[in-house]
Amino acid sequence: MVVGHGMVGARFVEEVRRRDPNGRLVRLTVLGAEPRPAYNRVLLSTVLGGGLSAQAVQLHPTGWAARQRVDLRVGVTVKSVDRAERVVHCSDGAVERYDELVLATGSRAWLPPVEGLADKNVVPFRDLDDCERILEMARPGARFAVLGGGLLGCEAARGLAGRGVRVTVVHPMSHLMERQLDAAAGEVLAATMTRLGVDVRLGFRAAAWEPDAGLRGADGELVAADALVVAAGVRAETGLASDAGIAVDRGVLVDDRLATSDGRVHAIGDCAQHPGTPAGLVQPGWEQAAVLADLITGTNPAARYGGTRAVTRLKARDVDLATVGDPAVLAEAGAEVLRFADPSGGRYATLALRGDRVVGGAMIGLPQAAASMIQYYDTGQPAPSDRLGLLFGRALPGAPETADPGRLPASAVVCRCNTVTKGALVAAWRDGHTDVAALSRATRAGTGCGGCGDAVRGICAWLAESDPPTLSGALRSEQTALTPVPEEGAA
Repeated sequence: MVVGHGMVGARFVEEVRRRDPNGRLVRLTVLGAEPRPAYNRVLLSTVLGGGLSAQAVQLHPTGWAARQRVDLRVGVTVKSVDRAERVVHCSDGAVERYDELVLATGSRAWLPPVEGLADKNVVPFRDLDDCERILEMARPGARFAVLGGGLLGCEAARGLAGRGVRVTVVHPMSHLMERQLDAAAGEVLAATMTRLGVDVRLGFRAAAWEPDAGLRGADGELVAADALVVAAGVRAETGLASDAGIAVDRGVLVDDRLATSDGRVHAIGDCAQHPGTPAGLVQPGWEQAAVLADLITGTNPAARYGGTRAVTRLKARDVDLATVGDPAVLAEAGAEVLRFADPSGGRYATLALRGDRVVGGAMIGLPQAAASMIQYYDTGQPAPSDRLGLLFGRALPGAPETADPGRLPASAVVCRCNTVTKGALVAAWRDGHTDVAALSRATRAGTGCGGCGDAVRGICAWLAESDPPTLSGALRSEQTALTPVPEEGAA
């Protein structure tokens, strides 16, 4: 029984069926509170900016659940868990029995203590319904305030600005994205956002939303706005677990087997709290889903979740930003810190090394350097002695001094969200998946945060030139593309 059909709950179902395609080992029932099938929440800012439609971010085609032998029920909320009887009580009156219960309830938008947030024209930015409500108000010339200058707030603000909306980001801290960036990087990001049409107000402590005026600060300053988007953070959905007597803190407490204080109840994704998990990112949840699928199916009883290395990408048009690790390492004693700043050009680079390994860093406006930084951080390979070359990304680990697709090693991870290597993309190409869309379907590359899109397109273009599709492979790809998708409920 899976409670929650978001990105992590859906990934767990996929991982189980990869290991048990015929459903002989595990019978799956999935209960999702939202009235629609799973979609890619990470790409909502792209929908807001007009780069994708709401339909395009759906994770599965119509009929997918039925074909996977999954009993999927959307629009159904679990009201309570009876651990003694091993049943859940649902909002539609159903009582469902479970052998193993997986909580993938995610998180909810946090509303700060600001007066008036229940009034009109205030929308949190958390799900597709929120996104659609914002778009209804986002007519050209409208004035929007975005409350929160973290990752999600910056993405929302850039998306709205791209639609011709007048946007002001208000943030109580001294620089943007302080959880991922040091002050210098935050300044470069603010300057970049300003050039893209976003007004940035730092140190602004919101006091009240006045529907006919705007957002009032604690000092009396007014940010004139017709609508307010709240992107002030999230809180794990722990109520269901807590009410059932399961141990919770900031999230539902889990061990390396993703088990809660009740061994038959598991938690994954944003609702789970594990010592090695950075909060608010999809990658940990997907890694947890794979480990739990190994355990639930018995495919790998020794599987354990040991934590996830924090990598963050800002998904905003014309802003290339990536970070690894914790910005606090930049100030730690014993860390070797490299920096480059070009504020007028919107470029910034910083790396922290310890024992010749990259342990933290941030890149703005330097996509090749960002790719190099992430590779060194992920693999833990020793950094080269040429520190300037390292800072500017002139060499990927284990590769010649270029990020040219043809010279990347097969082991280079192209899509970090789904751990897709260049070698996997080449193999899929040679199996007949000979365009970007087909490669994505076959490997999942580009279906997570979207940050690897340019790299996947570059590899596809390189393969088209260096390894033209064979006739048999092209026919297989064409046949796959033309195969009709059965309607919902078809076998």
